[in-house]
Amino acid sequence: MTGAPPDPATPELSIVIPCFNEEENVVAIHAAVKAEALAHVASHEIIFIDNRSNDRTRDLLRAICAADPDTRAIFNNRNYGQMRSPTHAIYQATGRAVIGMCADFQDPPEMIGAFVAQWRAGAQIVLAQRHTEASAGVLTLVRNTGYRLLNAASDYPIVQNATGFGLYDRAVIDTVSRWREPEPFFRGMVVESGYRLVVLPFDRPARAAGNTKNNWRTIAAFALSGLSGSARSLLRAPLYCLLPGMAITAVLLLAALVALILGKPGAGWLMLAAVQFGLACVMLLFLGLIGDQVRLIAERTRNTPLVVEAERVNFPADRAGLQS
Repeated sequence: MTGAPPDPATPELSIVIPCFNEEENVVAIHAAVKAEALAHVASHEIIFIDNRSNDRTRDLLRAICAADPDTRAIFNNRNYGQMRSPTHAIYQATGRAVIGMCADFQDPPEMIGAFVAQWRAGAQIVLAQRHTEASAGVLTLVRNTGYRLLNAASDYPIVQNATGFGLYDRAVIDTVSRWREPEPFFRGMVVESGYRLVVLPFDRPARAAGNTKNNWRTIAAFALSGLSGSARSLLRAPLYCLLPGMAITAVLLLAALVALILGKPGAGWLMLAAVQFGLACVMLLFLGLIGDQVRLIAERTRNTPLVVEAERVNFPADRAGLQS
């Protein structure tokens, strides 16, 4: 633990739970998390942030907040995705440490005690790293490919199979919140911050109820956003590829010319076309990354909030209507 002596009004632990159409899970996850918090910390708050659910999730959260003064809810005015919404809620938390976790029990509440123990022992970031993955097929392939790409290209180490489930000291939250990232790749940002990190492996269970909100498109989009935000050195890669690419192209052109003079079949031309097409695809990738960087710069210039809140429930009066 770090920082000045705590304010008695400040909760020791904040637990942030993002949700979208989780009517089958919110009551149970609240009860489980509440029991763990009461067992392991002196004081706590639980913050749900709802990404414009269209089932009974919001009604259930209102009832939970009415029964528990330590539970709060933020209702977004639309769905802001799985990067912006959870991060916004984390920034609204006031605990001396903050835990981020999912509402569907794939992040086991029983690990809260282990997180707190590592934090009290001096860790400033405690990340859960899954050993197993409940999903299969295309989702797992896209997810694993994304992690390999991030680890190969990132400007700093990425903890593979860490989903963001973990604990973050107040100093970590205060640091990364000042970066004003418009699409925060939070699990990478906290590692980039350089604070003391501990990794706790775990076996990730299947969802308790309901259906996953992820598909291969959302996971691919998440990976590309993470790549754009955490692998800025990739922008130099076209320069490193330029001269070798030009040399190869010159050799292939010469080979094609010789083949033409000698009346040989046009295999050289086909080879040249394939290489040029490949180079064009590579350049399109890098241009896409550059374009995303330009987009992020534009978003920073606009100072766009991570989310726009429609409603807050159970927050103290001095924490009403905050935006990030």
